[in-house]
Amino acid sequence: MAPNTSPSSGNASPTPSFLDAPLASLVHPTASRRPADAITVQSENTVYTDEYITSTFHNRGADVVVQEGGRYVVKPTVTPFEFRTQRKVPKTGLMLVGIGGNNGTTLVATILANRHNISWHTKSTIQRPNYIGSLLRASTIRLGLDATGKDVYAPLSDLLPMVHPNDLVLGGWDISGVPLDAAMKRAAVLEWDLQRQVAPYMKELGAPLPSIYYPDYIAANQEERADNVIPGNDKGVHLAQIRKDIRDFKATNGLDQVIVFWTANTERFSDIIPGVNDTAEAILASIKDSHEEIAPSTVFAVASILEGVPFINGAPQNTFVPGVIKLAEQRKSFIGGDDLKSGQTKLKSVLAEFLVNAGIKPLSIASYNHLGNNDGQNLSSQRQFRSKEISKSSVVDDMVAANHLLYKTKAEVEAEQGVSGKNTKNVKGEHPDHVVVIKYVPAVGDSKRAIDEYYSEIMGGGRSTINIFNECEDSLLATPLILDLTILAELLTRIQYRELATRKAAEFKPLHPVLSLLSYMLKAPLVKPGTDVVNSLSRQRNALECFLKACIGLEGSSDLLLETRIW
Repeated sequence: MAPNTSPSSGNASPTPSFLDAPLASLVHPTASRRPADAITVQSENTVYTDEYITSTFHNRGADVVVQEGGRYVVKPTVTPFEFRTQRKVPKTGLMLVGIGGNNGTTLVATILANRHNISWHTKSTIQRPNYIGSLLRASTIRLGLDATGKDVYAPLSDLLPMVHPNDLVLGGWDISGVPLDAAMKRAAVLEWDLQRQVAPYMKELGAPLPSIYYPDYIAANQEERADNVIPGNDKGVHLAQIRKDIRDFKATNGLDQVIVFWTANTERFSDIIPGVNDTAEAILASIKDSHEEIAPSTVFAVASILEGVPFINGAPQNTFVPGVIKLAEQRKSFIGGDDLKSGQTKLKSVLAEFLVNAGIKPLSIASYNHLGNNDGQNLSSQRQFRSKEISKSSVVDDMVAANHLLYKTKAEVEAEQGVSGKNTKNVKGEHPDHVVVIKYVPAVGDSKRAIDEYYSEIMGGGRSTINIFNECEDSLLATPLILDLTILAELLTRIQYRELATRKAAEFKPLHPVLSLLSYMLKAPLVKPGTDVVNSLSRQRNALECFLKACIGLEGSSDLLLETRIW
């Protein structure tokens, strides 16, 4: 039976909490429900109807011509757009690939604890359920000034109608057939008292759906967990089964929308082979032929695309080979990834940007991690670690490329080395040495340790070293990101746009299938083909904030605060 749960489902009666009733009845601000019209914009740029919020937005940019001698000619541009957001929030299901793992069980238990308002004892206090760590549920956005000239901040989730996490209908697949209550115990992430109270609700969900297992793609040490797999080696049959699972889950629970999310093991990278996975037609044919370079995550992605439901990849492997992206573009079906950005990499994208923007030149960044959960065990295999290494290593690239005063460009390196023509193929611009190490240490469990050293050049040939030690509970940081990605992916399916400059695009159309607006939560953001990746955390947050504001007719964030700088 497909595991699923909705706000109205379930007859479980967990052991009564011994907590004081007044405290247990309190709902944490991050889990509270707020009016759908909490923010109303009164402007000629914004129109509200029962069905839509329609806004006019002027996208301001600049065309730049770089001339000889280091001169720049800048021409400001303004392009008017209209955005239309459907106001009705659909009944939404979340299907997790790897629902029985650390992230999967932690997410399910967290939603159940919030839905049923289960408080629990820790060693030192009484803990209420919450969604701390969620960008949407636990952060705010500056709207403007009140009558006294003070800044006014509102929850980010109030900008547009969004799914409440408590309302998500839950289900999914796992190669391990252990029921979810036992899987939660195996993961050993949550406090015992919370596990005790939420276990009856978890038990009600039963065992995960059988998943896809190709031994070549994950570490050999995962084989003993693989007791719940779709039989056979026919990848076409596997694709058909996953599509059926999605349809059945949607129909059984009366859903309007389903989001499929990969939170299973990191896979090895797939080789990109012309005629195998480089076009939409090739990827479908290769699945039918059960080609060895078709990964389980790619089968899930293709199944989701063909069913017209968003698919998010929360792991670092190259699920989205070129053929999958082209198929998504053909079908106008949304995809996003890759790899959850929860701890060390998120901090790195902040600190590296700070150093470079401060005019300090990082020469090397050395990152060491050790952890003891099943993710760490899988990553102890070299081919799976290589996927993670690639996603973690690219995080500083765009920040380095943005400052040619500190780092020599590719052209400058070529000139310095005296190379030209075909010899320039392997020449790259100057870049910090960047090393990533991950080790499996079972004793520490889900509590990941990360150590970073930033070794930089400062004025006059001086050197600066910054060392950071970070300890975090991996799944408790990852779970809110899964929720954010799910909620945003659903929201973006309800937003359409049209360009007003030419008046030719009379019909609204959906956003591009590659949801690069999800970048804030991802280590190696997938972007529209032909566009640059942005890894700067501040730019990623600002892009998302500006887009959501644009959808209600507000200008993007500005810290100019001109009113505080003039008479």
